Amino acid sequence: MSTIAECMIAFIFGSVVGLLVQRSRFCNTAALRDAIMFQTYRNTKALLVAMMILTLGFTAFMTVGAGHPLDFDVGLNTFLGLFLFGVGMVLAGACTVSTWVKAAEGNVGAVWALLFTFIGMFLFSLLWSYNQWPPAPASMTGDPNPEALQAGFANARTLQEKTGIPAIVFGLIQFAVLLGIYRAIRRKEKAREQDDAHE
Repeated sequence: MSTIAECMIAFIFGSVVGLLVQRSRFCNTAALRDAIMFQTYRNTKALLVAMMILTLGFTAFMTVGAGHPLDFDVGLNTFLGLFLFGVGMVLAGACTVSTWVKAAEGNVGAVWALLFTFIGMFLFSLLWSYNQWPPAPASMTGDPNPEALQAGFANARTLQEKTGIPAIVFGLIQFAVLLGIYRAIRRKEKAREQDDAHE
């Protein structure tokens, strides 16, 4: 496939996804923020459904040895980075995707959030070689390594390689957990609807 064809496919795919995100008002940050702060679960349920579908699809591909997964190291630095990212996105009022959408709609606050996202990413790239914690090559072996405060690789493919258990088994376990959370939310919503109906 030519480079132009790949760019056209990427453009069409990105446009469709952008349209869907804009029309649905979907936001990863809002999915968690609204559930915790406002007890509303519209985005949370959508996020859970997406995660269930992706979990089964990803682990099915891993089971048959297909796909091109990314290897990345998971450690406390990952959790710290994600926590700081979450705080920043809540302060900005949206996740990165919905910030793009809001900026395109003319939201000035979102434009500023996007601008400083770029600045932050640029500054982070300047510090990249200094902030890997701890030094990755020495501490990340692919096996659990609590001594280095790292968990090593952590994805379904790695678990399959380490244990011999097909990745889809881990996917089904995660699917069951996500489904349990979804059903708990639905029960809570139904109870609230019944309470409102009685008032």
